[in-house]
Amino acid sequence: MLYAITTLFLCQLAGELLVQWLGLPIPGPLIGMLLLFVVLLVRGGVPEALNETSGHLLRNLMLLFIPAVTGVMLHFERVGREWLPFLAAGIVGAAFTMAVTALTLRWMIRITGKDAE
Repeated sequence: MLYAITTLFLCQLAGELLVQWLGLPIPGPLIGMLLLFVVLLVRGGVPEALNETSGHLLRNLMLLFIPAVTGVMLHFERVGREWLPFLAAGIVGAAFTMAVTALTLRWMIRITGKDAE
């Protein structure tokens, strides 16, 4: 588990450093995730420790959102004044996510030749 968490944090750190060094306008963790993806592609698979640890993290993902929700509640007055942009962003973001997920699923079914079970 320590190996897997260290790997995840090192990828995030590398992403942050690249963003700072190159002055990129995108989040460092996103770059770190892309770096991890490339490493896993080159390696040809996911190590068992990383697979197991990331599975545990994903099962408890909602706990990681608690600090963000708390931060939003500190600015509840502003959210009350500007509720329409927040609502629009939530609806558009959810619709976009569902559409991209559906298109990705259709693409994966097509390239693997397997029907969804």
